[in-house]
Amino acid sequence: MNNESRVSRPFARLVVCAVLAGSTLSLSGCFPLAATGVVVGTLAVVDRRTLGAQTDDTGIELKALADLSRQVPGSGGVSVTSYNRKVLLTGQVLNEQTKRAAEALVARYANVRSIHNELAISGRVSVGTQAADTSITARVKAALIDTKDLQANTIKVVTESGVVYLMGIVTRVEGDRAAQVVSRVSGVTRVVTVFEYASADELARIERAAKESGQK
Repeated sequence: MNNESRVSRPFARLVVCAVLAGSTLSLSGCFPLAATGVVVGTLAVVDRRTLGAQTDDTGIELKALADLSRQVPGSGGVSVTSYNRKVLLTGQVLNEQTKRAAEALVARYANVRSIHNELAISGRVSVGTQAADTSITARVKAALIDTKDLQANTIKVVTESGVVYLMGIVTRVEGDRAAQVVSRVSGVTRVVTVFEYASADELARIERAAKESGQK
């Protein structure tokens, strides 16, 4: 392991702790926004997406949440996560009609490449379940950081009612390894991989393109 890896893992663990603290404190509205900005800015350095894809992902998430609230009744329990323009829908809706309407709305966006619809037809989860999911997400990220053969910060983690969804651009080996590690984390009931797979050569080109886009 090189010196950079030895330095980055402890720092990344610190970031996870900061994110967990921020998620917990933000429930009462007292977590400083400046601290959140520091974390996001640091993690963006190791992102395998181009800067354009990262910008699109943020736009997709914000637009989808706004449009859902206005156009799809009963969609208040829907969460939208976009990674490299691939969208994951999680959360709860009361019926199949709302589930399909949410997917159809997001599918109309020109820059969305695909949609993975994991919406559950049920009542909204409790605040206790949401807090437990936040804790699971932090433990999962810590476990990935401790796994020496993974670049943990390139994997996005979403937890919904104990089910962990993994997103990112990875090789098949990385994806399988990540799923194995996460499945052993306390509180995780199921692991769903929503990865975009690439060969080692393709990944090298992707990382170069992402690095170049961030320098422009």
